[in-house]
Amino acid sequence: MIIAIDFDGTISRGKYPAIDGLQPYAAETVNALYDAGHYIIINTCRSGEQLLEAINWMLGQGIRFHRVNDNHPDQTARYKNNSRKIYAHVYVDDKNLGGFPGWLRAGEMIAELQKEWEERE
Repeated sequence: MIIAIDFDGTISRGKYPAIDGLQPYAAETVNALYDAGHYIIINTCRSGEQLLEAINWMLGQGIRFHRVNDNHPDQTARYKNNSRKIYAHVYVDDKNLGGFPGWLRAGEMIAELQKEWEERE
């Protein structure tokens, strides 16, 4: 599955533009999703120097991802454009309706969605 993950308040505990450390279990869960074969897109409003700072910080934390603010190449080819809206099967964001459940529960929820998705495919 393609998973779009917000940075501020979701991976990072900081409020933009601060980066005040990792949310609990963020690195472990994102890396487990990556290792399970999910395509991870960091989907953030950051740009310029603040975006570069976030990318370098994630790399320094060992967080693995495929793209930042860019669609999966297969989606770009399929729809013949690279829309500003990132296409994903799942969006993980602290601004979700109902709030962010935390990374342990988010990982569980994604596993449940993956099972349903595989059954439909």
